[in-house]
Amino acid sequence: MGKLKVASLFCGCGGTDVGLLGDFVFLGKKYDENPIEIVYANDIDENACAIFERNFGIKPDNRDIRSVGSAEIPEIDILTGGFPCQSFSIVAQNPKRLGVKDDRGKLFFEMCRILRDKKPRCFIAENVKGILSANGKSAFPLIIKEFEDSGYNVSFKLLNAVDFGVPQKRERVIIVGIRKDLNTIFDFECLPKEGDLPISTLSQVIENAVPEKYFFSDKAIAGMMKKRETMNKGRAQDINQPCNTVGAHLAKVSLNSTDPVLLDNGRFRRFTPREVARIQSFPESFVLIGSEGAQYRALGNAIAPVMFWYVAKEVAKLLLS
Repeated sequence: MGKLKVASLFCGCGGTDVGLLGDFVFLGKKYDENPIEIVYANDIDENACAIFERNFGIKPDNRDIRSVGSAEIPEIDILTGGFPCQSFSIVAQNPKRLGVKDDRGKLFFEMCRILRDKKPRCFIAENVKGILSANGKSAFPLIIKEFEDSGYNVSFKLLNAVDFGVPQKRERVIIVGIRKDLNTIFDFECLPKEGDLPISTLSQVIENAVPEKYFFSDKAIAGMMKKRETMNKGRAQDINQPCNTVGAHLAKVSLNSTDPVLLDNGRFRRFTPREVARIQSFPESFVLIGSEGAQYRALGNAIAPVMFWYVAKEVAKLLLS
């Protein structure tokens, strides 16, 4: 049988897709090629799309997914997507149903629309840990039901990237659906668990010397120290431990925020884009282009490739068995 064909929604710069394809090296370990090919990608962020195209040779469809007809998407075996979740709310009706506050929340339904129309064998969705508790824990069961009603046997689990050899504590909910006529369900027990793999640390991915522009000014440090009892003190990281979660706004990180920073020879600094890429587990071969702000945003929004590689490998094994 040939390779499994994938449509990658909300693809961003391609963390999902590095993991899907495999055939890369991270921290000296080779992650083998998966029997998967990407036949369609979509994202509305032009800067992220440019990074994706540079690395995969595929130009993502840059349209709003709501304006993309299902017939325009090639035939696929797997649909992937880290759908935005900021806007979910529960509309109090009888029966209770899933509602949205604004347009971003509607993108979840676009994923379900494509599932119903294209009927791929499988989907893999990703979201932040907070989706489990959103709206008093009412939103997530309705999201799962919507996926199930789209024709899939659904399973999910909260995974932490650090358990997969990623030098970052990054928790994400992974949802896998297998089309019901295939009479099976994805078992997350096949994935590595806490303690199965060696822990990777910041010391393995940071630079020995970086340009001055990445260091905070004396004024910023003095301001933090003056009020340090009430400030977060920049959450300076222990380089002998995995990093705290890196986010999409690292270009604007401050010492008073909760974003991770480094204490480098007695001076505080932010991470470089390449360091963020490594913290996320992108291989050195992954090319970063565009402004640094766009790079930080794309990398901070990405799925950790190494963690997703393990998921993709087991999904492919299940579908091709």
